[in-house]
Amino acid sequence: MIATLAFYLFAAILLASATMVVVARNPVHAVLFLILGFFNAAALFLLAGAEFLALILVIVYVGAVAVLFLFVVMMLDVNFAELREGFVRYLPIGGIIGGILLVELLLVGAAWTVSPQAPLLIAEPVPGAVTNTQAIGRVLYTDYVYLFQAAGVVLLVAMIGAIVLTLRERPGVRRQNVGAQLARARDETLAVMKVAPGAGLTVVPKPEPKREPEPADHGGHGHGNHHGGGH
Repeated sequence: MIATLAFYLFAAILLASATMVVVARNPVHAVLFLILGFFNAAALFLLAGAEFLALILVIVYVGAVAVLFLFVVMMLDVNFAELREGFVRYLPIGGIIGGILLVELLLVGAAWTVSPQAPLLIAEPVPGAVTNTQAIGRVLYTDYVYLFQAAGVVLLVAMIGAIVLTLRERPGVRRQNVGAQLARARDETLAVMKVAPGAGLTVVPKPEPKREPEPADHGGHGHGNHHGGGH
């Protein structure tokens, strides 16, 4: 009875926090609700007997991903009004892609059937003397290794896309110019000096850049010649 009540409590909080992640206007509040959802999902994993997944969810997602999102949102100072304008602009394309994904999910759901071996797997989720962690590793890295790598590639593409979308040129920020560094001459960066014993070192002033001679003012000369001829 207590386990059932705890399940419904954690599930209700998880659904509410997931809804607030999407509905919240403040991005910081959305990330905080995401962390709350991760904790409740970890509690559900504990109730299901998957303690390894619960700890991984807390350590990896809450300790790394959610905190990283929070720092990115707070430190990048993203202009969310501009992002919303872009959202409205690309809404038709996003709607078409979302509709295609929805149709694919409906087709998968229509073709999905319950395996007759499912009750046996529920009764004995871990075969033999294999631990829970070993069973998860065997399934991920042996049976579904290609799908696991494909999921990693999808996450990598999403991370690169997020970096590209939030990358902005900031005026007044000094950046490294590799071409200018490689184009420097030896005399501009290196000075070889012969120092006598006990004489010490002297600071060599930096040579000033050469200035091009200013063009002659022909108008001024003509004005002077005009006065000289008149005199």
